[in-house]
Amino acid sequence: MQNKKENFSEWYNEILETAEMSDKRYPVKGMNVWLPYGLKAMNMIDLLARELSEDHGIEEVRFPVLITRNQLAVEFEHLKGFEGELYWVTKGGYDQLDIDMALRPTSESAMYPMFSLWIRNHADLPKRIFQIVSVYRYETKHTRSFLRVREIHFYEAHTAHESYEDAERQIGDYMKIWEGLNRTLKLPHVINRRPDWDKFPGAVYTIAADAIMPGGRTLQVATMHHYGENFSKTYDIRYSDESGESHYVHQTTYGMSERLLGAVIGIHGDDMGLILPSGIAPVQVVIVPIPSQSADTASYGAEIMRTLRMEGIRCTVDTRDGYTPGWKYNYWEMKGVPVRIEVGEKEVSSQSVTLAVRTIKGRRKTSLKDLTKSVREALAEHDEKLEYNSGRVIGESVRHAEKVEDMKGQFSYFAYWCGNRECSDRIESETEKNCLGVTLSHPSKGKCVVCGRDGDRAMFSRTY
Repeated sequence: MQNKKENFSEWYNEILETAEMSDKRYPVKGMNVWLPYGLKAMNMIDLLARELSEDHGIEEVRFPVLITRNQLAVEFEHLKGFEGELYWVTKGGYDQLDIDMALRPTSESAMYPMFSLWIRNHADLPKRIFQIVSVYRYETKHTRSFLRVREIHFYEAHTAHESYEDAERQIGDYMKIWEGLNRTLKLPHVINRRPDWDKFPGAVYTIAADAIMPGGRTLQVATMHHYGENFSKTYDIRYSDESGESHYVHQTTYGMSERLLGAVIGIHGDDMGLILPSGIAPVQVVIVPIPSQSADTASYGAEIMRTLRMEGIRCTVDTRDGYTPGWKYNYWEMKGVPVRIEVGEKEVSSQSVTLAVRTIKGRRKTSLKDLTKSVREALAEHDEKLEYNSGRVIGESVRHAEKVEDMKGQFSYFAYWCGNRECSDRIESETEKNCLGVTLSHPSKGKCVVCGRDGDRAMFSRTY
């Protein structure tokens, strides 16, 4: 396998292929085939997102994929933001359609005409919905599985509120959803408020979670947008208050995609292969029986599997013929399985198992009666190791710059910035680092590294 530090791009492509996560050979560029193992991991992330969303009162819906040109044209600023990335459907069978339809790039134009029908008075608010669907964008840059594709596996939440302040509280709920999700994913990241020229089209402001990837680049993995009344005025989404007076609603959105899985792969993996947090691992424990002429290790392994599955632990037993135990160890390490259980003649006779944790060197023995407890402890140790490694990344990959010349290395950088675009443009032209905006997770004030005026700590980085 490629060396991750020396050639991350080749390592990443190789790991997706050898771990059977995705197949990019589908004959439409940027539209890849989800293989079973990759899809199972993504489904686990989706399950977490669903649970956290419903905990915060956001209910799941499913909207059609097609949006008419008229729907998109209603909201010109939004269309302007995506017009170069739209896929158009112009025929139905042999017939030319009366009006062109686009595959959704996102769903404001699909959902908000329905919001105007659903919302009539203050009792209908807040309105909170989400969907997990495919969205389509004609990406012209170099595509890469999970990181930059044309068919995107997408989570999007949309809410409507009586006031700007209530919508602000919703942004706070989104942050809690993100924090809850990342407790499982263990991604090193920085929360940034995007500069006005880089916010979502139609938003009052945009907040993003930017994951720190190997090599110092960042990957946007979640975005939260406060729309104010911008969309409700366009789509005439109003409610009547208790006195019968009509008001426009205030809206928010929250978006995440399969980039979450790409970030997990890129950040946690090593030169042996994938490393998956236990919460999203399709297989949390693999049992490898070691063939023996004097003990039925396969049946013993199957008994262990049944015990663990009854306790809600995702596990499998590898009884494939023609492969040595060592080959199987390497195979499941490459798949990122958190815990391996080895059972041979000695384990059968002593009613014990041998445990190996993907992120911790060495093996340990435990008795069969302590099996579930020991496995849960091992899974927790695995996740604690990932969290520890994640905590080191920002310190190792993000530097603080006192002047523009300090920002020309391979790292991402914190630097004080006055908020002026001319200063940001100068930094970008001299360092090739994009302004990700004012940093909310590491706030601080100082003098702008370009002009010397008062400013806030901001983040500058090359991005995926």
